[in-house]
Formats: sequence, C-alpha cells, structure tokens
Amino acid sequence: MAPEREGTRERVASGATATTRAPRARLDQPRPPRRRILPEWDPEAFGRLSERIARFIGTGRFLVWMTVVIIVWVLWNIAAPSDLRWDEYPFIFLTLVLSLQASYAAPLILLAQNRQDDRDRVNLEQDRKQNERSIADTEYLTREIAALRIGLGEVATRDWMRSELQDLTKELEERHDGHHGHGVFPADRSPGRDVDDR
Repeated sequence: MAPEREGTRERVASGATATTRAPRARLDQPRPPRRRILPEWDPEAFGRLSERIARFIGTGRFLVWMTVVIIVWVLWNIAAPSDLRWDEYPFIFLTLVLSLQASYAAPLILLAQNRQDDRDRVNLEQDRKQNERSIADTEYLTREIAALRIGLGEVATRDWMRSELQDLTKELEERHDGHHGHGVFPADRSPGRDVDDR
C-alpha cells in the first residue's frame, strides 16, 4: 500500500450538498446576458427624436398650431352647448394639458442642447487640433524660408555675376587701351612652352 498524502486528495461532494450546489462559472467564458426588467432603448435614436421635437417646438409653425388649438378649445368650451363642453370656464383641463406639454418640452429641449453642446465640444477640439497643426506648419515653413534666405545670401546671384563680369570687362578694356596694340592676352614667349599652349 502506498501512503496517501492529505493535501493531494480531492474531496468529492456527496449527499444533499452535491445536488443543491450551483455549478461554478468558468472564467474563460463570458457570462450569459442577464434579463432586464426595464425596457431597453437606443440612446442615439432617443436623442435624435428629442432633437426633432425640440426643433419643431422652436418653430413658428408650432406656435401657430398651439395658438389655434387653444383658441378653438376656449371658443368651443364657451360657445358650444353645455352637454358638449368638456372644460368649463376656468379651463382647468387646458391648464393641465399645457403644463404637461411644458413639463415634457423642457427636458427634451435640454437633452437636445446637451447633444448640441457635445457636438460643439468635439468640433472645437478638432478645430483646436487643426489650428495647432496649421501653426506648426507655418512655423516650419517660416524656418525653412529663413534658412533659404541665409543660404541665398552666400550664393552668387545673377545680378552679382553680371556686375562682376562688367567690372572685369571694364578692367580688361582699360588694360587694352593702356597697351595700344598689344593683345588683351599678350603671348608668353618664355622658353619651354609650345606654340599650341598660347
């Protein structure tokens, strides 16, 4: 018989605890999705809808339609027969409807403004980065132009060459006039030179 070590033996669950224990979740696999009690919605779709409503509320068409509805409401509840009226003189139901409309309009307008602020913030950040790139490019080009100007200061330009050639021509003409009949380049008749080297 081989002696058994206490630490190396696995304990096997048995009895009532083995059937009631839930299986352990594996760490190498994702969790299954949980059931949600509340309905899910797409925040982007909801935001776009709120922006459309906020845009419509901010138009003159909405104000005209709202004014028409209120006038028809008031005139109907004043002039209609008493059994067809649904809101008598203090117009409590109209006040309730307008309050409900205002209570929904305010958060929708705020949501649309928040989305617009987010877009503006992103656009400003992109503009700032673009301005930084433009400034860096401008500074680079300025340095390059300055380096070219410094380099051109040491290069012989066409005007400088022309003035040097004119000075040299004048000097040669003066020598020619001073020698009267001697060539511009008098022949060197030193010994050891060939005739072809003149």
